[in-house]
Amino acid sequence: MFRYLAVVLYAPHLLLYFFSAQKSVIVADLYARKRVVGKSEITKSIDLCEELFRSRYFRTLFYFRTHGRYSKLLRIFYPQCDNFIIDIHTRIGEGLQLAHPYATIINAESVGKQCYINHLVTIGEKDGKRPVIGDAVTFHANCIVIGGINIGDHAVIGAGAVVFKDVPAHALVVGNPARIIVK
Repeated sequence: MFRYLAVVLYAPHLLLYFFSAQKSVIVADLYARKRVVGKSEITKSIDLCEELFRSRYFRTLFYFRTHGRYSKLLRIFYPQCDNFIIDIHTRIGEGLQLAHPYATIINAESVGKQCYINHLVTIGEKDGKRPVIGDAVTFHANCIVIGGINIGDHAVIGAGAVVFKDVPAHALVVGNPARIIVK
């Protein structure tokens, strides 16, 4: 019953979804934390409405993917999350995993595919330069990544780390200032 209530309430969002050029990316975001095999368009639509109903964080990401006039109108009636911010100029790859990103700011040049972002994460600019994040990077709680740096694929940024230097692929960084403890 709950699923169908979500579909009724969030039916206007389905128009954005069906006419979006980012449709496959939205599906990848929707199923980033679970495996999807052979789901029909109807099932995907129901799952999308349910996730939009349950998660304001996902709704914020959805509006980011479908920006436009109709999207801005929907934000009035179905508000996005005020404490999760994605800069409009950031390019984000598909399959972004948001683990309750309370008080999180994403202001990067680009974020790769299948990245995981936890709460209190700040990815921001310094002196007009923004980070470039690789694929499958994990950001744990309360970490800060700033400046014109590169974070390599599959890197893990530990909780509370403050990163302002490049991080190679497959590295684990922790501390303030961040230091590489595993390559």
